[in-house]
Amino acid sequence: MSRPTTRPTPRSVLVVGGGTAGNGLTVLLRRAGIAVDLVEAEADWNATAGSGITLQGNALRVLREIGVWEQVRDLGFPSHELAILAVDGTVRHVRKDIRTGGDGLPATVGMRRPQLQRLLIDAVRASGARVRLGTTVTGLRQDAGGVDVRFSDGGEGRYDLVVAADGLNSATRALIGIEDRPAPTGMAIWRAPAPRPRHVRRTEIVYGGPCFIAGYCPTSEHTVYAYLAERNRDRATLPPSAYAEEMRALAAGYGGAWEEIRASITDSAQVNYTWFDRLLVEGPWHRGRVVLAGDAAHCCPPTLAQGAAMSLEDIAVLAELLTTRADWDDRLFADYRDRRLPRVRTVVDASVRLGQWLLDGVRDADVPGLIGRTMAVLEEQP
Repeated sequence: MSRPTTRPTPRSVLVVGGGTAGNGLTVLLRRAGIAVDLVEAEADWNATAGSGITLQGNALRVLREIGVWEQVRDLGFPSHELAILAVDGTVRHVRKDIRTGGDGLPATVGMRRPQLQRLLIDAVRASGARVRLGTTVTGLRQDAGGVDVRFSDGGEGRYDLVVAADGLNSATRALIGIEDRPAPTGMAIWRAPAPRPRHVRRTEIVYGGPCFIAGYCPTSEHTVYAYLAERNRDRATLPPSAYAEEMRALAAGYGGAWEEIRASITDSAQVNYTWFDRLLVEGPWHRGRVVLAGDAAHCCPPTLAQGAAMSLEDIAVLAELLTTRADWDDRLFADYRDRRLPRVRTVVDASVRLGQWLLDGVRDADVPGLIGRTMAVLEEQP
């Protein structure tokens, strides 16, 4: 008499953080049949946060793997070049962007950040992952077989792996004793969505004027997001109710499309002010069966527009290793970190250097050379 066969229990993963990295990883792991719980601290899943985002080709490549590229293409605004403008809006230089995702994808796509988040939320929901919103991790206890987790809602769970994708100020990173913390670079950015001026069909940037950087990127046929980077200020002196007025005042020093964009910045609730930070965890990215991904492991100023791309590359590499190796052990997590660290360091260092040149007023900085060398690295597969 034959014995009934039993299927092995699928491995289980807890993903902490429902941003770009956490959502994307959840979808990739679920596709491989891995049981995934996702917890997110914000009750609204950050569905309306942010103004715009620039997605370069290497980010688009991972979004295609996740399965949302077609929607990103349809909702966003593709471009293949970048224009450098004078303060009055006249064009000084136009350069072709490098297609870091390969010839089958645009060099960049700008889109509204809430739309990207909603696409990823929908993909997570469709994947069958179990999602708990308004929930954080309050305790972790590990042994050789897995991780016991306590949650802020009083619940508990046991998992084969915990992935900390809970952002720049990751509480999970602190819980496992990784002491690295983000440090401000000295610069800050104002961001706001705006109607797209009819002639704006690419990212256009001014270096100089009242701010270090003044730029805008189309995010759809009808919208752009505009940004102004300046030396960071004491946040306590900036009442949020005055954000729109302050951003309009800074933008008043720029001509061209800025005249139309500036007039539309009237709602302070739509304006975001954020310091630039630098973070790179140089040591191991894991402790036992808890591993970092995305901004929890590294973060940099958006001077190269590679933050989301680096996070997405992280989860693509981590998912590849978790779904192709039999053993989820120290060697796997060390290989993950070793594959990612040199590439991430290149981006973090270049992004910070670009900002520091502006802060220091370096006039002979080789900005095109630094950007070109960095983008050439990113053309290679991660």
